[in-house]
Amino acid sequence: MENTVARSERHPTPLFPSNAAPRSGRAGVCLMKTTWRNGQEESFIFFISSFLSSNSFRLNFVSIDPDFIFNCGGLSVAFVFITTWECNLVPYMFGRIQKLKEEFAHFYVVVTLQTKEQNDSFIHSYFKFGMELGRPTFVPVPDVEMGFEKIVNIALSLGVSKQQHGVWKLKAERMRSMQRMDLFLGIVTSIPGIDNHDANLLNQAIGSIEAIAKASKEDILEKTDLSAEKADIIRRFFRDPKFYLSPKLS
Repeated sequence: MENTVARSERHPTPLFPSNAAPRSGRAGVCLMKTTWRNGQEESFIFFISSFLSSNSFRLNFVSIDPDFIFNCGGLSVAFVFITTWECNLVPYMFGRIQKLKEEFAHFYVVVTLQTKEQNDSFIHSYFKFGMELGRPTFVPVPDVEMGFEKIVNIALSLGVSKQQHGVWKLKAERMRSMQRMDLFLGIVTSIPGIDNHDANLLNQAIGSIEAIAKASKEDILEKTDLSAEKADIIRRFFRDPKFYLSPKLS
C-alpha cells in the first residue's frame, strides 16, 4: 500500500510531455461507471474530463461493474475509486472488491482517506475482511484529485510497459528468424555449387530444408530458375549417401 502525502492544489495537466504522446494522438480510452459519476460533485467530473483530455484519453460513460476501466496500450486496467470513506458501507465496499478482483487481471483500489480516523478504520477493515497484500493493490490518497491522477498514472505505466514488452518480443522473434536464416544458408550453401542467391531462391520457392530435401529435381526446376545441373546436385545431396558422404573439393 502506498503512503499518503499532503494535500496540494491540483490542475488537470498532462502526466507526460506532449512530445511523448502516442503518434495516434490517443493514449487510450477511459470507461467511467455512470452511477459512480452521478454520485460525484460536478466540479470533480469536470476535473476528470479535463485531465483525461490533456493526457489524450477519450472518456465514455457506460454501465460497468468497476468504477473505471482504462484501455491503454492494448491492456485493460480496472479501478474502484472510493472518494468518501463511510464506515457503515465498509462491508459492502470490501465485498464488492473481493468479487471484482477475481474478474480482472489488472485491478486497483484507490481510496480517499482525509483523517486519521478514516485511515485507522481502513487499516482495521483491510485485515478484518482478509485482504491479500497486493491482491488487489490499494492506493490510499488524501484527496480525490490526487487519487484520479494516480489512476491515470497507473494505467499509463502499465500500458507503456505492455507496449515495450511487445516491442521486445518482436525484436526477439526477428533475431530468432535471422538466426534460423543464417543456419538455413549455412546448410544449403554447403551443397557444392550452391551460393547465397541460390539458397534464397530455394527458401522463397520451396521453403524449409526438409521441404527442399523432399523436393524432386522436377519440382526444383519448375519453381526456381536454377539449372538442371544444380537441381540434380541438390537432389543427390539429400538422397544419395555416396554423394553427400564423399569428400568435396573447394
